[in-house]
Amino acid sequence: MPSKKALKKLLLSGKRIRLYQGFDPTGYRLHLGHTIGLRKLMEFAKLGHEVIFLFGTGTVLAGDPSQREHGRGRGLLETSEKALKETINKNIRDWRKQTSQIVDFKNPNVKIKKNGDWLCKLGLKEILDIASHISSVQLFKRDMFQKRIKKGDAVWTHEVLYPLLQGYDSVYMNVDLEIGGTDQEFNMLIGRELLRKMKGKEKFILTIPMILGTDGKQMSKTSGNCVWLDDSAKDMFGKLMSIPDEQIIPYMELAGDISIEEVRKIKKGLKSEKVHPMKAKKKLALAVTKQFHGKKKAQEAQNQFEIIFQKRKGRLPTIDLTNLGPNIDYELFEICKNVEIKESAKQNRKMKSNAEIKRIIEQGGVELNGKKVTNHKHLIRIRKGDIIKFGKKILKEIEI
Repeated sequence: MPSKKALKKLLLSGKRIRLYQGFDPTGYRLHLGHTIGLRKLMEFAKLGHEVIFLFGTGTVLAGDPSQREHGRGRGLLETSEKALKETINKNIRDWRKQTSQIVDFKNPNVKIKKNGDWLCKLGLKEILDIASHISSVQLFKRDMFQKRIKKGDAVWTHEVLYPLLQGYDSVYMNVDLEIGGTDQEFNMLIGRELLRKMKGKEKFILTIPMILGTDGKQMSKTSGNCVWLDDSAKDMFGKLMSIPDEQIIPYMELAGDISIEEVRKIKKGLKSEKVHPMKAKKKLALAVTKQFHGKKKAQEAQNQFEIIFQKRKGRLPTIDLTNLGPNIDYELFEICKNVEIKESAKQNRKMKSNAEIKRIIEQGGVELNGKKVTNHKHLIRIRKGDIIKFGKKILKEIEI
């Protein structure tokens, strides 16, 4: 925004631009979805533009209300300054380690900043000046706020102020471009308006798509569907092999080091059924795992996957739930395959129909330690003390 044509004109002018993306400093683990923005930032840095990785050490006190159906309350405002600072600094160090294969922090064009360095120093007059440039009606028109109001839920004042605080980052750093996920569009537009009104400067906005999790839903730490950057090579490869078929191309386009030409060729092959989804997934899983763990470990992960999941001579292996092999991930489907269903007081049977197994899983009939798992390809590493519940007909829990 405002248009691809306008941004293209700016970039082709030869001007060295300043751009940034903001990151939540409270998250200690990064998933594959985060790498989409990181890759885009590094593309600009390699072309000679000034790139800023901005950690929201100030905005985090208010808390981003984006995509939240309920009010955030006081949140981190109740956390001691010392404890919050220690947590944030540790997380930033962990981030640098996790992203070392993507982000070159030694590149002179890459800078790290914290918006608490200026937001926490703002006085009353400055805050009022910022607020005077944006209508309160404009802020309350936000979809999520309107939904809350209709439900009778609270919309706290500090949540309403969040877009102003994030928007002021653009003003303070005097940027030309901001990058962010589609969920950040409202906040970025407020920053664009503030920069125009306070400095008479136009700021471009580049929204980046978000990949879905391994279960086909939005990737989030609370859903347990993330491919984490610090996953082991085996876990990373296995998770990528479990993604829904329709996510193969989005993952390749956004998170894999695979050329555009090759992605287009695979996309065409999948559509014509000349390329099997399993083959495409293996290419994707190998490419991503190799990036974070190196070629040797990635190949080992693929070999292990093929031994466990593919070389079965046309049948699923029998799994003894009380004596599982150590350090092996099992598909939920495989585990359910060996569960006995209580038909009556005198008769048991095993689920022999693959369709029946998938139906029970997809309808929420399977729980692992109290949490429903609805993806039959979900990988589970059984540990001592785990409890799995299978369907309403099961009379007893199976304790591992």
